[in-house]
Amino acid sequence: MRAFHNLRQRYKAALHHTGSILLLGAILMLTPLAALAAWPKERGDAAGFLLPAAGLLFLGAALWLAFRREPGETLTVQDGGVIVLLSWVTICLSCAWPFMTVQKLTFTQGLFESVSGWTTTGLSVVDVTAADHVILLWRSIMQLAGGAGLAIIMLAAIMGPIGPAISIAEGRSEQLVPHVRGSAKLVLLLYGGYAILGVAAYVLAGMDWFDAVNHAFAAISTGGFSTRSASIGYWDSAVVEAVSIVLMCLGNLNFYTAYLLLHGRFRAVGRNGEIRLMAVLMPLGILVLFFLVCRGLYPTLGKTVRVAVFETVTALTTTGFSTVGYEGWNAVGWYVLILLMLIGGGAGSTAGGLKQYRVFVLFQSVLWEIRQSLLPRSAVVQNYIWQGEKKDFITEQRVRQIGTFAFLYLATFLIGAGIIAANGYGLAEALFEFASALGTVGLSVGVTGAQTPPAVLWVQIIGMFLGRLEFFVVIVSLLRIARDLPSLVGGARIGELR
Repeated sequence: MRAFHNLRQRYKAALHHTGSILLLGAILMLTPLAALAAWPKERGDAAGFLLPAAGLLFLGAALWLAFRREPGETLTVQDGGVIVLLSWVTICLSCAWPFMTVQKLTFTQGLFESVSGWTTTGLSVVDVTAADHVILLWRSIMQLAGGAGLAIIMLAAIMGPIGPAISIAEGRSEQLVPHVRGSAKLVLLLYGGYAILGVAAYVLAGMDWFDAVNHAFAAISTGGFSTRSASIGYWDSAVVEAVSIVLMCLGNLNFYTAYLLLHGRFRAVGRNGEIRLMAVLMPLGILVLFFLVCRGLYPTLGKTVRVAVFETVTALTTTGFSTVGYEGWNAVGWYVLILLMLIGGGAGSTAGGLKQYRVFVLFQSVLWEIRQSLLPRSAVVQNYIWQGEKKDFITEQRVRQIGTFAFLYLATFLIGAGIIAANGYGLAEALFEFASALGTVGLSVGVTGAQTPPAVLWVQIIGMFLGRLEFFVVIVSLLRIARDLPSLVGGARIGELR
């Protein structure tokens, strides 16, 4: 009976905190309506936001009030996973409504656009040339909030004791300062600073204010939604591309690394494993694209260099901005971009993919195995990598966990690409598109659009969701809910949960 009581209390707490996140989601859904002040002719779009916002407000308030948490409670990482899963699914479903009512998309298309926004992917089925400003701004706000993580925002505001569980469930385990709430506030300050500087830089580079706001939000969240069908290529400007590259790299950085960088601790930043890996991958990708793909495709040397640099950065940081189409690229170019998208950005950043931390550890583990085989059997060696200013000792269990995750990630990638190929697309197209969806990147070779079959969109929706929330969080949370639900329903009346 005591076990049932504890289980009931944990779910009451989880539903209470889920309600808090839904309340914030309701507030966020009202923010794009600020665009109506500048474009009053679009006021008819307001209903498409007010109705789902009201629904989230009602549901969030009901959960928050009905399921009160105990004073001083702490939740486990598994509890945090349940909260994140429930809140993200509910918010993504609610945010499909504006696309269905305003843009006249189907439910599948609307949900795809919503999930693409919240997961900071950037693949889109919306015709941006025909979309209202309110819709365009909403897409960017979704990416901004999704990049920061609704849970991170909430723990900064009110959720002290629950903070570690939610932040780890969203793949953000480092703390900038000892206190979780203070750490989250610093993350939001960094993020907000990036946004303000990004908007100003884009305006100085020649964008108007609306384009600058949208692209700054999309760049720092490594999201990739654009107000232009040609993305960053619309401006064909080296300055705009340079600003984008800086913002994409900032979004790709682990927040703790960015914190050290801003405090001038360059030595600690330089020996960070992710930074060292990125320092190898970026130049290598640029050189391969320049010499084996782009040379001869573009009219000038300057344009060729710009394309090679920009497309390498946008793929590795999982942003998804683009300056050119990939129809004229050879197989080597597609292969390089697929590899970079699979590797992805920094752990604890807004980027997706396998994450550079995991790739670096797996590479180092190969070197460690070779070294161990050359040493006497009695030799004891501690393997570690640098994380900021401290050594991160890597155990065999950690390597095994990372290897398991990598296997699951790559197996999902191959299965998803196979399903897309089975719907009539070429294998290369399918591999590229699903690498983009699973890595929450947003680059496309033309598979994703208004005419994409629903089956392909659903495969990508699942891929984006798994890629953003991490496989084990989704799987373990679903299994836990499936395991606990019969006990909760069978052990007590629904009213006893209140």
